[in-house]
Amino acid sequence: MGPEEARAWTITTGSTAPVAAGKIHTDIRDGFIRADVVAAEDMIEHLSWSGCKEAGLVRSEGKEYVVQHGDTMMFHHR
Repeated sequence: MGPEEARAWTITTGSTAPVAAGKIHTDIRDGFIRADVVAAEDMIEHLSWSGCKEAGLVRSEGKEYVVQHGDTMMFHHR
């Protein structure tokens, strides 16, 4: 396994989850099902996705979700 890696993509304020997914790849936008989301403050407090998941802070959002500044997201798509 390689070194740990984190990536970030910038989006326009007011963008929905599918628009944000499209910044990564149009196939993710086109096949968007849902996004698992962790708020920035929760990620800072718990330091990892697994820590947030154990604390019950990962939530599932749909196509109408407006991405908030600092959200950490995992996209589910076809």
